[in-house]
Amino acid sequence: MPRLWRERTTWVPLVALLVLALCWGRDLPGPVVALVGLCLAGAVLSAVHHAEVVAHRVGEPFGSLVLAVAVTVIEVGLVVMLMASGGDEASTYARDTVFAAVMITCNGIVGLSLLVATLRRGRVAVFNAEGSGAALATVTTLATTTLVLPAFTTSTPGPRFSGAQLAFAAVASLSLYGLFVTVQTVRHRSYFLPVTAEGRPVDPAGQAAPPTRAEARWSLGLLMAALLAVVGLAKLVSPTIESGVRTAGLPTAVVGVVIALMVLLPETLAALRAARGGRFQTSLNLAYGSAIASIGLTVPTIALASVWLPGTLVLGLGPVHLVLLALTAVVSALTVVPGRATLLQSGVHLLLFAAFVFLSFSP
Repeated sequence: MPRLWRERTTWVPLVALLVLALCWGRDLPGPVVALVGLCLAGAVLSAVHHAEVVAHRVGEPFGSLVLAVAVTVIEVGLVVMLMASGGDEASTYARDTVFAAVMITCNGIVGLSLLVATLRRGRVAVFNAEGSGAALATVTTLATTTLVLPAFTTSTPGPRFSGAQLAFAAVASLSLYGLFVTVQTVRHRSYFLPVTAEGRPVDPAGQAAPPTRAEARWSLGLLMAALLAVVGLAKLVSPTIESGVRTAGLPTAVVGVVIALMVLLPETLAALRAARGGRFQTSLNLAYGSAIASIGLTVPTIALASVWLPGTLVLGLGPVHLVLLALTAVVSALTVVPGRATLLQSGVHLLLFAAFVFLSFSP
């Protein structure tokens, strides 16, 4: 254990938390914002390392679940803080952040992971279509229920749910998330394990020796510290982001996109490392699991918080984003169903992700 104190991944999260405590609630000059950015990057890299240690100890798919839930829970706290302090302009922050998380995970992370897997490991990336298809179906259902339906309901004007509709969406989202976790970790765990080129689950016994229980607990604590630092430091730089967005005349939705990009960095790097190591199923677990957690945990929390948050809660997507979401669902299904994907699918997903980012800045 004393050796662990000398490692960079141990003291960087602690330094990041110290910087967070010293800077919280203050107006930050430019050089300090730059320092906060460096600490944010260090905390992200440390979070990825400790997430991999925990994942190696508990195995798949529990490791992916730990990182996805941890990031999402803290992301929810960040969204609530931004909505509480953002006034009327913050009414769409939850929608923009959740939709950005779906597009980043289902297109950005999946596309980049496919790129790494197909270029490094061979011509084809192999995964379990049963587990990935179930996860994708859950993502699509949650996104449609919470982000698409509000644009078409008639009980209230605008793309908003009525109180009863919002309560139904919150309960349905949380229930479906709980059902997915049960299926993923208990009833059909084998569907979410990495597979060989022949489609057989990878035998965990053939892997390197897992860390000890003490090391895993140590990494779990540091993972929580690193993720807390990531979101807290992201909150510190968010005023600079919001100011820059307003100064540049960009849409408010850009704030949600930037926040989601920062918060999902640990999962993105973890997914790329898994793809590089020939565990593309783990990359899909991280991507789809993060999207499911983002909707299944954010919407119920925001629905509850809307009781005391100022302003209205807008969840319905606009026409452009509805088209992107529908196209993402179709393309993702065509990618997942065969259980094998090539470089072409990587290019398709990355193009959709690029279209989302471009149209967010230039609607």
